[in-house]
Amino acid sequence: MIEQDTIKLLRECDAGIKMGVTSIDDVLEMVRSEKFRELLVKCKQEHEELRSELEKLLDKYKDQGKDPNPIAKGMSWMKTNIKLGLKDSDKTIADLMTDGCNMGVKSLNRYLNQYEAADEVTKDITKRLINLEEKLAVDIREYL
Repeated sequence: MIEQDTIKLLRECDAGIKMGVTSIDDVLEMVRSEKFRELLVKCKQEHEELRSELEKLLDKYKDQGKDPNPIAKGMSWMKTNIKLGLKDSDKTIADLMTDGCNMGVKSLNRYLNQYEAADEVTKDITKRLINLEEKLAVDIREYL
């Protein structure tokens, strides 16, 4: 049970990291504030560092990881493009990113509870990812 829960939690973190990085990439070139852009770039780098750790664990379990749900990814892309098409501003981007962070935190906490038999290393990675998402949401509040 420990190994199954560990692999499932790793997969969800992998999908979450990929979704987060894609979301940042989708808006980065439209951000006007240099400080805001720096916050997003730093968060993206931290996600990618966490993903490197995660990939080593996935390799250990001979698992390929998981891509984000294509429907969720498509809906996120559409929402981003529609909102930015209507009002292209840092406020809109901050709003979109905050919503994404909140959804990520909610989902990751749900998976952390669901896969409670996962090993402590994987739970730690999940908690660190949750903290990254929470921190970004707080750091960009001034742009809302």
